[in-house]
Amino acid sequence: MGEEIMAAANYYSKDFEWDQLRQEIENNPSLAHHLLPFPNSSINQNQHTLLSSPLSLCSPQEDSEAWNNFHTRHSTGKFFKERRYLLKEFPELASCGECSTVLEIGCGNGSTALAILRGNKSISMYACDCSKEALERAKENVEAADINLAKERFYPFQCDFSASGFPNWLLSTSCRESSFQKQNMCSSGARSCSKQDFPDPPISAKNNSCLAGVDFVTLIFTLSAVPLHRMSRAITECFSVLKPGGLLLFRDYGLYDMTMLRFEPEQRVGYREYIRSDGTRSYFFCLDSVRDLFCSSGFIELELEYCCVQSVNRQNGKIMRRVWIHGKFQKPHVQVGP
Repeated sequence: MGEEIMAAANYYSKDFEWDQLRQEIENNPSLAHHLLPFPNSSINQNQHTLLSSPLSLCSPQEDSEAWNNFHTRHSTGKFFKERRYLLKEFPELASCGECSTVLEIGCGNGSTALAILRGNKSISMYACDCSKEALERAKENVEAADINLAKERFYPFQCDFSASGFPNWLLSTSCRESSFQKQNMCSSGARSCSKQDFPDPPISAKNNSCLAGVDFVTLIFTLSAVPLHRMSRAITECFSVLKPGGLLLFRDYGLYDMTMLRFEPEQRVGYREYIRSDGTRSYFFCLDSVRDLFCSSGFIELELEYCCVQSVNRQNGKIMRRVWIHGKFQKPHVQVGP
């Protein structure tokens, strides 16, 4: 999945107040179509409930194909920049213990994986995307990077986590059942599993033992590309593959980001949900919608706020106001006692 080119190097900033931007947008008649309830949509705007309009219900195959075509068009790799800001905004990725594991969801061409592999020489990255083309680009970029043992620490695999869930070599069925029944996952040691649990595992999981979950999940400009009606399941899947105490690191498009305001009325397919001309979609989050999604799945909110960045287009001199959401959520530690 993808993200548009970023103009600034430091994204976690407060160049302007989001509430001031909100007032400007909501008082601008030319932008009124972004604020109207969507026809035939059952969304509860007061409670921030995420329910899709029938117009947004594309099949997982159609969504994957749109992103596959997207990455084919931008196969040079110039469309994305390595996200070197990530270890500054999420320092846990740099300071975590040796042999920690990260699951990067919606890895695209590897712009997130490269930054993490470069910043932490002992971490292992499991990276998935719904697009085969994206995975090929990610693999090529990691192999070409001058990073110590990057190729050996990077395991890409195809998966649409919002539709099919994660493969059992990440966390076996028996481990999932144990997690739900006992509020506990596998121990840090590998758990023995049957061969059918591993339809296409990476090399490290081919010994018929699941990984017993991961220490970190990163969702960097990925969830906004998931249809609204599949978001809740997607977050539940993320919760299930995290080890107790593990962190989910989140960054995505915020409400009233300038890219939202560029969409025409006919591109709306739901409340705050849009389809681009190439078939890829984008949703724009407010803090409450993110909080409801993650906390209702069992996560503990550690950090959640708007990231507001202002820059100037050098070609036309126009001010660009970007809004992203920065979030950090934790899976509760294992309960001790009965």
